[in-house]
Amino acid sequence: MVDQESGTGTHRLRLGILGAGMIATVDYGVLPGMQHISDKVEVVAIADPVVDRARNAASKFGIPNYYASLREMLDDPRVEAVANLTPIPLHAETSLEIVKRGKHLVSEKPLATTMRDADSIIAAASASGVVIVCSPPDLLFSQYSEARRLLKEDAIGKVAFARVQSSHAGPGGGPEDQAWPTDPTWFYQEGSGPLFDMGVYGIHQITGLLGAAKRVSAFSGITEPTRTVRGGPFKGTEMTVTANDNNLFMLDFGHSTFAVVDGTFNVHASRSPKVEIFARKGTMSIYKQGPKLLEIFRTDAAPGLDGWIEPSSWPRANNDHANRLKKAIMEEHLADCVRSGSRPILSAEHARHALEIMLAVSTSAVEGRVVDLATTF
Repeated sequence: MVDQESGTGTHRLRLGILGAGMIATVDYGVLPGMQHISDKVEVVAIADPVVDRARNAASKFGIPNYYASLREMLDDPRVEAVANLTPIPLHAETSLEIVKRGKHLVSEKPLATTMRDADSIIAAASASGVVIVCSPPDLLFSQYSEARRLLKEDAIGKVAFARVQSSHAGPGGGPEDQAWPTDPTWFYQEGSGPLFDMGVYGIHQITGLLGAAKRVSAFSGITEPTRTVRGGPFKGTEMTVTANDNNLFMLDFGHSTFAVVDGTFNVHASRSPKVEIFARKGTMSIYKQGPKLLEIFRTDAAPGLDGWIEPSSWPRANNDHANRLKKAIMEEHLADCVRSGSRPILSAEHARHALEIMLAVSTSAVEGRVVDLATTF
């Protein structure tokens, strides 16, 4: 198929952006990275209920059409797919409308906040024959694809347990040089919180490496009833905390394989790996950034010698391409899946399993029991 505007031999996916806030427009957001995949994706529209934001983003990023509502944008016949960048409480309603209208979908995390809504979105997408890609994007990064390969090849033996760090200090919790540019209060309200905002990263990472979890046991609570924004335009704002901002939980993968995951707004700094996996023949450490993204410790790395190794036969983790794209890596993934017909790595089914885990964390913490999981991916 020939793209009539570009003249290339491959059709570019025509994308609409829902939400003209931070995730769309900041340096690490979606729109700045789209220039690197212009051969695959064309942004043809943007919508935001604050129409001035949509107009300004359209002007800044050269988007030909802007709208004040999702419905108006979905009526644009050029729009084939939508990146849903709305706040967490709006994900389910807007994503369901998008796929029902026959548009492919990139969703910010989480896919929804109830299992019923997640099931409805997946069923509607299947009925419409459209593809869903859901954040977080970490499993597209090279350290995770390489870690999956090594685990599959039994490089460190049978996995016993993992530690996963999935927290930060919370929106508004950083000093001036890390200031949050918008009012962060809603992150601390019931229906949002660090599980949906941050814990979802660790859940996706470890289930992407070890597979679907079977059971959850958790502790959750509110660390302090109020917080004060430390820097930026909302410095000094007092925020009442109604969502549990401190969550620690254990996942049971079966066969005596476990993982401990944190999802809190209480980590100001850490030098620990993002993920550590401890197994019968060694250890695997995965980092978010730095000179080494993946390290392996092996027993009997040489006869009678244990140690950290980096064999030349293992491809080095390299995220140069992903770092250029930043959040636009998900839009590229969607375009690649639509073009090839391949199943997304960042699938809706995986996102639903992560949601079930997050909801089970809340149930386990409140009821003081282990919660069985029903979904897989």
